[in-house]
Amino acid sequence: GILSIEQLISRVGVIGVTLMALLSGFGAVNCPYTYMSYFLRNVTDADILALERRLLQTMDMIVSKKKRIAVAHRTMFQRGEVHNRPTGFWGMIKSVTTSVPGSENLSLIQQEVDALEELSRQLFLETADLHATKERIEYSKTFQGKYFNFLGYFFSIYCVWKIFMATINIVFDRVGKTDPVTRGIEITVNYLGIQFDVKFWSQHISFILVGIIIVTSIRGLLITLTKFFYAISSSKSSNVIVLLLAQIMGMYFVSSVLLIRMSMPPEYRTIITEVLGDL
Repeated sequence: GILSIEQLISRVGVIGVTLMALLSGFGAVNCPYTYMSYFLRNVTDADILALERRLLQTMDMIVSKKKRIAVAHRTMFQRGEVHNRPTGFWGMIKSVTTSVPGSENLSLIQQEVDALEELSRQLFLETADLHATKERIEYSKTFQGKYFNFLGYFFSIYCVWKIFMATINIVFDRVGKTDPVTRGIEITVNYLGIQFDVKFWSQHISFILVGIIIVTSIRGLLITLTKFFYAISSSKSSNVIVLLLAQIMGMYFVSSVLLIRMSMPPEYRTIITEVLGDL
């Protein structure tokens, strides 16, 4: 029936799995780009000092031009030009066509100040970006940075392999019968030729892996949604956004339960399938 749990979860799962795919795709690109030293551009202290020097020169030019504007305003005020300026259409024509000797072109100077302020903002953002890149370079030289760099290469290869296997499974309509942990342990035991209780350890390692997947994926979702919430929320739309995020969170959790079945042994996978329906 249309109100059965299989129908409801299948429809929720479509949206949730699509959301998980989008977040996973973003993470698969963003994580290696963030932690791998291959993507870091070479930034030296000389580059940062040169950019900071340009920023200081721009700020000095802004201050000097604003000082000229302030001096011109004070001179005009002392001459009484501010209070005695003619009004009306003919007054505007007269003020444009006539100029006082020694007076500044304030509108032109103000345009230059606006342009310099925009340039200073861009230089400041670029300087901050160079400092952040410099910190990332220093971090990549630490033990933790090298560890994350290795993980970046490892998971990049793993991501390409998963895309390749998922494409084959879709094209040939294959369904995996063995979870990855059990399969990996079996290959290792057969290759090394050691005595090992595959069934016992595969259950424990599978549950630990599933727990790590759930915790890290939901944590990543909450961090991403928090950034999104801060970017678009306001005093009027906050309640609506909170409700929307709660719906997304529920769909994400249901989809996680659907997808982690493939990381569990067959007997436990069957239990989840019986609860959720034959999906």
